[in-house]
This record gives sequence, C-alpha cells and structure tokens, in this order.
Amino acid sequence: MMASKLSYENQSFVRNVVTNHWRMEMLDYYNFWNDFQEMNTTHAFMFRNKNIDPNLIMVAFKGTDPLNTDEWRIDIDISWYKFQGVGKIHSGFMKALGLQRNRSMPKEIPSGSPEKSFAYYTIREKLKDLISENEDAKFIITGHSLGGALAILFASVLAIHGEELLLRKLEGVYTFGQPRVGDEQFGEYVKQKMILYDVKYFRYVYCNDLVPRVPYDDKTFLFKHFGPCLYFDSCYKGQVLGEEPNKNYFSLLYVVPKILNAIFELIRGFILPWIKGKEYKEGWFMKLLRIILVPAPGVINHCPVDYVNSTRLGQLPSSIYSQGPNLNLKQD
Repeated sequence: MMASKLSYENQSFVRNVVTNHWRMEMLDYYNFWNDFQEMNTTHAFMFRNKNIDPNLIMVAFKGTDPLNTDEWRIDIDISWYKFQGVGKIHSGFMKALGLQRNRSMPKEIPSGSPEKSFAYYTIREKLKDLISENEDAKFIITGHSLGGALAILFASVLAIHGEELLLRKLEGVYTFGQPRVGDEQFGEYVKQKMILYDVKYFRYVYCNDLVPRVPYDDKTFLFKHFGPCLYFDSCYKGQVLGEEPNKNYFSLLYVVPKILNAIFELIRGFILPWIKGKEYKEGWFMKLLRIILVPAPGVINHCPVDYVNSTRLGQLPSSIYSQGPNLNLKQD
C-alpha cells in the first residue's frame, strides 16, 4: 500500500524514499505512452528489496491524478475491448496498459521510437531481464485506483499471452480501491489462470469507497469483479466478502448511514492520533476535505490515507495470506 501511495509523487521524491528511507534499490521510474491519447499518461515505478533472499521486485502503477483530465479520460472510457475466447475488458484501461493503435494487444510489438514506451511490454521485458539475473527472484504488482486496475490487467495479459515463466514468479497482485475491469467471462478466465499458476490476488476495499463500485455491475454495463473482496469498515475491521456491500453505491437505503459514517470518520481523525500515535495525525487539508465531502463519502473514502490505516491497523483472517488462491479465488 505504501508503494501504491508513493506512486502519486514525482520521480525525485519516489527515488529518495525508496533509496534513503526504505533502503531498497530503485530500478526505474516510467512514463508510458498511450497510443490513443498520443502522450505519456501511464506512470509506474519499480524497485527491489535485495535484503532478503530471493530478491523481491515490486511494480507499482500510479492511480488517477484528480487534477489531470487526461487520466480521467482513461477512467471514463468504458467501451469494451474484446479478447477472443477470454472476455470483454474496460477499453480505457487497456489503452493505458499498451493497447495498440490498431486495437490489438499482440504478444510482441515491433521496436518503435524510444519515446513511445508501452507499459505492459516495457515492464514485462524488464522483469524478464531481472529474473534472468536471479532465477530465484519473485515480483509483486500493486496499485491504488486506476493503478490497481492496471496491476490486475497486467497479470491478466501475461496469462492471455502464456507468459508462464513470469506467472510462476508472480508472488501476488495487491490492489486498493480498484474499479471493475471486465465482464464475468473475463473474470472467470483470469480466476482459473491465477489458480493454475498459484498467483495470490488481494483486492482491498475501504468502507464506502465509490471507485470499486464502478463501472456498474448490472444488466446495462455488465462489469463484474472477480475474487473475494478484502473489505474494511470505518473501524478498520476486516472481512473477506464475496462482494463489497452496496455494490453499485447509489442506493437510497445507504444515503443516511453513509453520511453518518462520514461524520464519524471526521471525528475519528481527531481521536486516532491520541490512541494510536502521532503518525496517524491527519493534516489540515485532509480534515478540510472530510468536512467538505461529508455529503459525498464515496469520494473521500477513496483517498489512500484510509487504505494505509486499514493495512496498518486492520486485521483479517491469517489464512488468506497462507492459502492464497485456494481461498481468494476458489471460494469466490
């Protein structure tokens, strides 16, 4: 989660935190090309923990910058991209990952100009190089919001392309506040592949966060999550659920409870530092946002701060970390 949160910062800040605070090796910071927007609008960074054996490599995709309209265009492009025999996928996310101008996602692409580096292909080749240096190395993919969508889709396309070596080296996919990325057929396909290659998939959802509840799971939009939801309420109590409560968010039954919960979270922001320590103190800007967004709790609940607190203060059954896909996918 800390890597997912850090991905929103600039390259110099990311490099400083990874190198000087986490004491890990910064491998690269990427600005990836989107063929449909004709600019670099996908961002990620990669680092390695060489203090343990085997080496652990982390890939963190950046989420949507709330002030960047080009990144918002990625999110709202909910047209379908169809993989034959696999299912339908959110087109905007696929474009951000590396969908080609001719609307194909081939296993290999011709070498292009250096400034046109595509997320999926560049990261895939970098991981292959790193693993060739140390065959015991493993890697994790993570991201918050849009970054979470790109993380699970990266693993999904590896499965579609039959990248067995990388799939067997993939320790897990951790997403936080991830929106839905495809239809039911696509979800079933990816679940089976993750079970086959023993890939763990942890999809975290905090309380009334709006983003994991869109695009809609209904007869019109047909989007569906796959794999259980690791759900944390406003007291940071965790549960493993088949689907987050109020799965499409906009329900009159939940309006009053959501607003009351937002007021509780506002008060909690003042109390938590006294109970758990100064590191949980929220800044004035976050407090101001909580006040302004009391009528829109789904927005404020998407902020990384509550996901950080959920992973630090929350508790889940220990079996989810040991059983991996046997629990996370087969019991969906």
